[in-house]
Amino acid sequence: MAVPVIDFSKLNGEERAQTLAQIANGCEEWGFFQLINHGIPEELLERVKKVSSECYKLEREENFKKSKAVKLINELAEKKNGEKLEHVDWEDVFTILNDNEWPVKSPSFRETMTEYRTELKKLAERVMEVMDENLGLPNGYIKKALNGGDEDNAFFGTKVSHYPPCPYPELVNGLRAHTDAGGVILLFQDDKIGGLQMLKDGEWIDVQPLPNAIVINTGDQIEVLSNGRYKSCWHRVLSFPDGNRRSIASFYNPPLKATIYPAPKLVEKENQEVDDTYPKFVFGDYMSVYAEQKFLPKEPRFQAVRAV
Repeated sequence: MAVPVIDFSKLNGEERAQTLAQIANGCEEWGFFQLINHGIPEELLERVKKVSSECYKLEREENFKKSKAVKLINELAEKKNGEKLEHVDWEDVFTILNDNEWPVKSPSFRETMTEYRTELKKLAERVMEVMDENLGLPNGYIKKALNGGDEDNAFFGTKVSHYPPCPYPELVNGLRAHTDAGGVILLFQDDKIGGLQMLKDGEWIDVQPLPNAIVINTGDQIEVLSNGRYKSCWHRVLSFPDGNRRSIASFYNPPLKATIYPAPKLVEKENQEVDDTYPKFVFGDYMSVYAEQKFLPKEPRFQAVRAV
């Protein structure tokens, strides 16, 4: 069983209907799929790889060696009592936004990542248009919901992660299992070193490295907007003794003030008088719950936010 790989360029040709169906299947049955021929220039992606690796070497590596995760795993390994690190990730990570602090020592990092983020945001909006079409929603519905209206208010952040070689990979995950809180997530993962897994029918499946593909996964807010047709998917990252896995995840999320609820058309379509699964809520309230419950079962989050 392998995560679907979809040629996004075929949306513009004779195989459009088949490609729409593949994306619908990716959203409904998997919550994860990989896009190839997605329109982002390979030359740009190669530059992103280069500046990200340079940034880690120049600005991040030494600090990671002194990090809490390194200290805790060495202490645990000495005890040899079979315990695992349950509340720490073996991950170096920072987030970039248009207006926050960026790395300064890495040549061309800001220029390259700004260009990349611009292209990726366009791709996210194209993917959302396909979701609209597959769900029978008006064109632009999901984009408008994730922007809290007609203006460009979405939160678009990019998380730059590295998972360095781990001396005791059996004791810690690179990243603990979770679903993503937001809307549409676009991941540019390492094309050689694996480790990302998604949960499918109770089984952990590798999200296979594929050079210059963009991995799409649906977050909790897409699950709500689609009234459960599209499910956010549990995923995790394993740690390995060799290699330094690069992972660049971008999140197209609502602003904190946006109100999120199932599309009325999808509720009516399924003849649901009252469905308690997905309440109407303000996204900022959901994020407050998620911050406390990220690594816990998903469904109680929706119930907890109802009471906020």
